[in-house]
Amino acid sequence: MAERIRKALILPGAGARGAYQVGVLKAVASILPKRARNPFAIISGTSAGAINAAVLACRAANFERAIADMERVWSNFRASQVYRTDNWTMLKTSLHWLAALVFGGLGVANPKALLDNTPLRALLERDVRFPRIAKAIERGHLEALAVTASAYTTARSVTFFQARESLRGWSRVRRVGKPTILNMDHLIASAAVPFMFPPVRIGGEYYGDGSMRHRAPLSSAIHLGADRMLVIGVRAERPDPEPPADVEPPVPSLAQLGGYMLDTLFMDGLYTDLERLSRINRLLEVSGPRRVTQGGAELKQLHTVVIVPKDDVREVAARHAHELPRGLRLLLRGLGAGDAGGMQLVSYLLFESGFTRELIAMGFRDALEMEEELRAFLFDQPMDTLYAPPHLKFALER
Repeated sequence: MAERIRKALILPGAGARGAYQVGVLKAVASILPKRARNPFAIISGTSAGAINAAVLACRAANFERAIADMERVWSNFRASQVYRTDNWTMLKTSLHWLAALVFGGLGVANPKALLDNTPLRALLERDVRFPRIAKAIERGHLEALAVTASAYTTARSVTFFQARESLRGWSRVRRVGKPTILNMDHLIASAAVPFMFPPVRIGGEYYGDGSMRHRAPLSSAIHLGADRMLVIGVRAERPDPEPPADVEPPVPSLAQLGGYMLDTLFMDGLYTDLERLSRINRLLEVSGPRRVTQGGAELKQLHTVVIVPKDDVREVAARHAHELPRGLRLLLRGLGAGDAGGMQLVSYLLFESGFTRELIAMGFRDALEMEEELRAFLFDQPMDTLYAPPHLKFALER
């Protein structure tokens, strides 16, 4: 692997939209030869993307089988496998938060999160075998797996990575890379969405969702030596039309604000980083044969393929919102998630099979529409510095 172009897979935060990533990876598996090993030297994930990344790393010897296993889980998802959804838990949670508000806090008994994600840990303990990561690295099927979480006390983005010995950590402003032996706490911490899920203690500090302070989500793969990157986003990048100025807009509900927050956490940093990468690539292109260095290191062009949904995932969520357990639907309705404005939040929490299967199919279709670009990426053929849907490529390169 060291003699070939190092390819990296970037899986950002996604919640239930992580099913779209599975569909894209299923298309990648269909392009590769049968029983091919994992084609990515570096796999970097955040939040739900970190969970997908860990599953791939544990099954790096046979990429097709790894994706089939992922598809089986995602296609049969129930929200109850991620967080507790029974009516009693939903009622108890609502009363707990109400009491904390009415009495001005409950001291050490204050609620820690809106949802209880203990079922997710049980699911991952069954499906993720962490010792296999070391074996994949030892056998050359993988060079590094990186999982990012946000440290609450030190207010830093921390990328925990397990890699071959020659790869070293890094330290930048508010973000660091730490070599470690990854375990379940790293995954649960990376996916601990603030307010939704409780924080996780690692060492002497509590951590939450990795997207919160991860303003440079491509940087982990770059620090670990990537030459090419496949980035799988989970948001259709066509902005909503501006509302008429003479019409009174509705006041945003708590659900709409929550969905807005998650959308910002999971995706905005990624596109800022892609814009930065595009500018650096252009700078290197116009510099010609001259060497450009920064901090003593020579800069190089990085070739990137970006795949994002063509269709609005909120519309898909609206078709499947009824699949959520009744108790959760009532809780979300109380937050104002019953209208179109709340579908952003619903789409990140909708771990139900009807929704996830449609997203897998969508990801598979969108990726195969870029099959020529994916083949160039996977088989080390010459390629442009950026492949992306036309509207997104225009926005990133202008």
